[in-house]
Amino acid sequence: MATMSTFTIVAPLTLLALALVFVPTLIRFIGKAVGWNVRGRTQSRRSLLLARARTEESDGAEGANRIPKLDEEWEKASASRGGRNVEDWDGVIGFFHPFCNAGGGGERVLWAAIRATQERWPRALCVVYTGDHDVDKSTILANVKDRFNIDLHAPRVCFLYLSCRDYVLASTWPRFTLLGQSLGSILLAWDAFNLVVPDIFIDTMGYGFTLAFSKFLFPTVPTGAYVHYPTISTDMLSTLDDEISGRGVNAGLGKGWKGIIKRQYWRLFAWLYSWVGGQVDVVMTNSSWTQNHIKQLWGAKRERNNRRSEIEVVFPPTAVEELEQQVEVSEASEKLRKPNVLYIAQFRPEKNHQMIIKAFAAFMRDHGTALKDDDAPRLVLVGSVRDDADKMLVYKLRVLAREEGVADHVDFVINAKWSEILHLLRTSSVGVNGMWNEHFGIGVVEYQAAGLASVVNDSGGPKLDIVVPIDGIPTGFHASTDLQYAAGFAKVLEMPPEDVLPLREAARKSAKRFTEDVFKQAWNRQTEKMIRLEVQMNKD
Repeated sequence: MATMSTFTIVAPLTLLALALVFVPTLIRFIGKAVGWNVRGRTQSRRSLLLARARTEESDGAEGANRIPKLDEEWEKASASRGGRNVEDWDGVIGFFHPFCNAGGGGERVLWAAIRATQERWPRALCVVYTGDHDVDKSTILANVKDRFNIDLHAPRVCFLYLSCRDYVLASTWPRFTLLGQSLGSILLAWDAFNLVVPDIFIDTMGYGFTLAFSKFLFPTVPTGAYVHYPTISTDMLSTLDDEISGRGVNAGLGKGWKGIIKRQYWRLFAWLYSWVGGQVDVVMTNSSWTQNHIKQLWGAKRERNNRRSEIEVVFPPTAVEELEQQVEVSEASEKLRKPNVLYIAQFRPEKNHQMIIKAFAAFMRDHGTALKDDDAPRLVLVGSVRDDADKMLVYKLRVLAREEGVADHVDFVINAKWSEILHLLRTSSVGVNGMWNEHFGIGVVEYQAAGLASVVNDSGGPKLDIVVPIDGIPTGFHASTDLQYAAGFAKVLEMPPEDVLPLREAARKSAKRFTEDVFKQAWNRQTEKMIRLEVQMNKD
């Protein structure tokens, strides 16, 4: 009986141990087998894309002048795998950016990254996986030129169109949105890989699950992530108990049984997200704030998986040089500036326009009543409106301005042209940012480049990276409440002329840390890591 009892205990334990050893190995084998099959099926398209790039270059004067002609043996080698060395690498880099034609800050990063890559590795083919079916290659590249003033070498840029982009829309997943969008991104990545398998795969939109999926199918394909904002963070969890307005759309939702479920769901998702980050070879973040959160979430898993590349900050490129040319900062230009507070931000709930209006009203009650209407400060709200929800928000903001008694001193500028924005940057004195935990804050850098003194939220990238003293001179002020914002406005607008100009000059100097050239150098350092890894993994 004892023998039989021992057998009934030991046998299941042995089977469990064998399963723990062999099941992960079997899963990895299945992943490699599926990946090998996908690579084989897409090999002809890869060869076709490379051949077409060479043909376009040989047919066009620009391409013929820019790219040295490849010999026949090199062409055959590049059709099957990446380049033979780091300096002349000529493989395929896949950029996963399903909304590449959106025209926002994330897209500026994408195009500046491709431009930097082309300058450093002119033989590489940059493939963009996009779901923008309504625009062709020439239209997208024209938009890139018009919106960002970025010229790309067209023959070495290719667009592959995804068929199921709806899977990553929040509207597709009204419940368990984070998990649904992440699973949807895996389906979208499967769609991408069945178009062509790249030599290096980079996500530039924040779909980290696609990178882990790539590693599952193609272990020898290096992966890279440019993280604008962590999909989930410890701050998100803390806001469930936060009653302070403006602390995210989920602030205060941790109560009751629904709150308990949401909290546990977010914790489970955070664990999955941490596991995903452990698979990524090279990680870049757009700010110190994002870096700190990604280190908390991904750091331990990456170390356990022997990912040796540090998680580094690569600040997004900003049009600093253009603003320096277009907006003067001098004693003469001070005569053009009015005591206006400028807020450039999309009309979205998280931008917290409500607090800024209340802050401006508090400032006007304490400091603006003695001024004549012609000299009185104005709050200028500049932003885009996408849909009916945004229009309703603008309506509510107008009502709030009326209730606060400042409607006659608040201007709404909807969907402004760049020329209008430049005029406002030339003629305003203060730039404000009201969003809690803004991950970076390109708009704040634009304020600085135009010489505005910034009053920003005491959190995120604007606090940690942008609005910091330069050579001991402040470039602006931090605030958390409407009264603190009002005090910040007063500090700038009541500052004597001999003090305000040095502040503007320090702000402009601060902006030089975020130029396109600085981004290019940082991006190429990280890309070189991936190329070295690709060359090492695919040695004969």
